[in-house]
Amino acid sequence: MIYLDHAAATPVSQKVLQAMKPYFTDDFFNPSAAYLPAKKVAADYETAKGTIAHAIGAKANDLVITGGATEANNLAFTALETELKLHSGPHRSLPSPRGSRAISRAAALRNTPSWSVNSVLYLETEHDSIRAVAQKYSGIAIKVLPNGLVDLKDLKSKITDETILISMSLVNNEIGTIQPLAEVSALVKNIRIDRLKRGIETPIYLHSDASQALNLLDINVARLGVDMMTLNAAKIYGPKGVGALYVSHDVKLQPISVGGGQEQGLRSGTENVPGVIGFAEAVCEAKEHLNGNRKKYANFKKILLSELENYELINKKHSLDNFVVLCYNGIDAERLIYLLEEQNIYVATGAACAASKGKKSHVLKAIGLSDSQIAGSLRLTLGETNSEEQIHEAARIINSVVSSEKERLRNG
Repeated sequence: MIYLDHAAATPVSQKVLQAMKPYFTDDFFNPSAAYLPAKKVAADYETAKGTIAHAIGAKANDLVITGGATEANNLAFTALETELKLHSGPHRSLPSPRGSRAISRAAALRNTPSWSVNSVLYLETEHDSIRAVAQKYSGIAIKVLPNGLVDLKDLKSKITDETILISMSLVNNEIGTIQPLAEVSALVKNIRIDRLKRGIETPIYLHSDASQALNLLDINVARLGVDMMTLNAAKIYGPKGVGALYVSHDVKLQPISVGGGQEQGLRSGTENVPGVIGFAEAVCEAKEHLNGNRKKYANFKKILLSELENYELINKKHSLDNFVVLCYNGIDAERLIYLLEEQNIYVATGAACAASKGKKSHVLKAIGLSDSQIAGSLRLTLGETNSEEQIHEAARIINSVVSSEKERLRNG
């Protein structure tokens, strides 16, 4: 098998698996229990959270552990619910963003617009877990340029005094585009300052889904200037069903589930101790091999692009080294996927959740591809299961399959 779909899922590494095993068997205790073995498990859990947080320049208390990136993204958007409650509840005051003083609700209503359709902005190429929740709040999409980068002029034109939340992935899950988050956060900071000067205390937050980024980018939340950031164990050779949301101290969220009050009351339920232990080990491995993986995947990508034939490269610049998005215009990429699977090569047409439903890629449409180009596009994402020998073999087989398919189409 030659697996070229690491953006969809990665296998759990052996070190991660070994780290998790004791917490399924010997150290199975509920962290909330009062006896010593349970307290040890609780301490191990918090240590693991600290390891994950440290990798992005944060502390354990800054993280809320979730059941994956989708839940983390949904939780981030509850910052809007907090604002709704503050605006509608009696005798309430707005939060004090970035050190500003709280003001009474009466003063807030004089100076601060109420929640509206302008409250949420999101990049039009976002994952469906962002798009769906943003649309729930009547969010407005920010355009991207043909290279997949955010259109900063469009972003600036759509920010109003009512804007509360901007959501923008650090790395796009379909084409691997790396967004200039630091530049966007600088813009957000200037808007905060301008609002305060004008007596408007409506907060504005920047959220980023970094699910695809932690394996190949050195992430620091302070350097990027984000208020919230989503992480995902399943994309970095950790267990599936485990994610985390970094939340800065200025942001107030609402719980999605209530009960025992775990995760600072934002995510009740018995902690997934093995999952978080595995997540922490996966983060350590990712940080340790960051530079080596970059070089390795850059080499693999260079080999692929030099040996593949008659393709159009979609993500030429500004993308992660392990993303290769190809277009074979005039050929049905979904048919190519099945033909390649017969040769034990596994690739994708885009996000796994969208491809399984037969939906056309909204990402490729957003960067200006025609329907024919979208229909003929393949996403290859490289990873730890690959070797240089496999990359040569994959290029040879893909060329053969594409050539045969073109011949079939010519002959009717």
